[in-house]
Amino acid sequence: MSVKGFRFPVLCLIALLTSLSGTAQQKSNVGLPPRYNKWIGEDVRWIITPQERGEFLELSTDKQRDSYVIEFWKRRNPNPDSKNNAFKEEHYRRLAFSNEHFATKIPGWKTDRGHVFIVYGPPDSIVKHSSIGMNPAEELWNYRLIPGGGADLSFQFVDRCACGEYMLVGNLPNDN
Repeated sequence: MSVKGFRFPVLCLIALLTSLSGTAQQKSNVGLPPRYNKWIGEDVRWIITPQERGEFLELSTDKQRDSYVIEFWKRRNPNPDSKNNAFKEEHYRRLAFSNEHFATKIPGWKTDRGHVFIVYGPPDSIVKHSSIGMNPAEELWNYRLIPGGGADLSFQFVDRCACGEYMLVGNLPNDN
């Protein structure tokens, strides 16, 4: 199931752009119980907005944090009356896919390709170029439309070390 058309695509775009610049990591996770540290630092790292992150880190009890997590997912549920949250299910599917397909020396969710995949889902097309001579291998991921983010967006990833670690090098949305 795709999350295209769900609410909060603009929030995902904002979270991607701000987390790449480091502003989403302004407040520290230090002192959080491990399960909340994992939730904010890994599970929702790429989709939580800086404002939401700040609000969560201001909470002082586990009861408040549990309530916040529940409300976080409710806000993103495309069908609030449903028991199932398709957005949450798709998010965790993307997280698992990233860990399975993009992991190198680090977990797949931490890689640039994993990051983009988690936020935007599978690209509409991928153009791959193998390493030739001094030119590193690269992938160009193309998206025809990202709701709230624009049309005809591309992400360029390059494997400079020839080790499978593709780094995002250009064509960020709205940075062209």
